[in-house]
Amino acid sequence: MPTSRNARGVDVVIYNQIGRKKHTVQVKALSKRNPVPLGPHRRNLIADYVVVCRGVRSNGPECFVLTSAEVRRRAESDQDEKSWWLQPNRYESDLFKERWERIGKQ
Repeated sequence: MPTSRNARGVDVVIYNQIGRKKHTVQVKALSKRNPVPLGPHRRNLIADYVVVCRGVRSNGPECFVLTSAEVRRRAESDQDEKSWWLQPNRYESDLFKERWERIGKQ
């Protein structure tokens, strides 16, 4: 179920073969090593997982697989908490890098 650019909500819905288990994924695509914008509220992360894909316009993109709860715990905000983001050093870890097997395990 592809979504429009910057649409709120989930980007990918995954079901098992018999349709009893479902997981949702929100994808954050970045062309460079920049903070991931999360918007004005951390609660907007409604998917089960967040996949940060960095270098999407390069020959060697990298993806990091986190739960939404992990992103919420690692997120930072401005003083007024009007804008939230995830700094690169908060998701750049072997725990998350290309760890696709995490989906469905949490």
